[in-house]
Amino acid sequence: MLNPKLDVRIDIVTGLVAPAEQRPSPNHDTRPPGCAIDLLVLHGISLPPGTFGGPWVDRLFNNRLDPDAHPYFQEIAHLRVSCHLLVDREGALIQYVPLHRRAWHAGRSTHRGRSDCNDFSIGVELEGTDEQPYTEAQYRVLDRLLPALVTAYPAITADRIVGHCDIAPDRKTDPGPCFDWRRVRQALNRDRAGYSERPAGKAD
Repeated sequence: MLNPKLDVRIDIVTGLVAPAEQRPSPNHDTRPPGCAIDLLVLHGISLPPGTFGGPWVDRLFNNRLDPDAHPYFQEIAHLRVSCHLLVDREGALIQYVPLHRRAWHAGRSTHRGRSDCNDFSIGVELEGTDEQPYTEAQYRVLDRLLPALVTAYPAITADRIVGHCDIAPDRKTDPGPCFDWRRVRQALNRDRAGYSERPAGKAD
């Protein structure tokens, strides 16, 4: 579990987040030339649906999901998907893709008239469902993570932090009605004096 007193630091050169556990996914590629990162997409995920814990999300993002392990997996085992970061129910922070690389999290999507949101976004998965509240541990991690992300990537303004449901409303509903957007907005507006906000690798 991430200690809420620890600083979240982002190396904008390597795209790595500390103190996230690194579990590299092969499912990423290069962003289009000159494409700035200016969108943050929050997702919800649970595998099998409504079940928390276990190795299944990790195996999905690493192309090792056994289609015979659960009937639902037969529908998704062929997918090649990933995210940049995952926050599990206990507050563990895991990184699958460096932030400067294009993770495959949004699918068919549009934001303010721009399609292919993977090109210009960071994807953060929260272990959860539409029907159950997210945990206090997860919100504590977001309280530290989101200010660090918007400091490292200042084009991600508060109105550019959205749900998967906002960029793919015909397909997706996550992170769902139980997600506390008000709390997230308050965290971004809070005094950040206690954060180590200068991204590593950024010149003075």
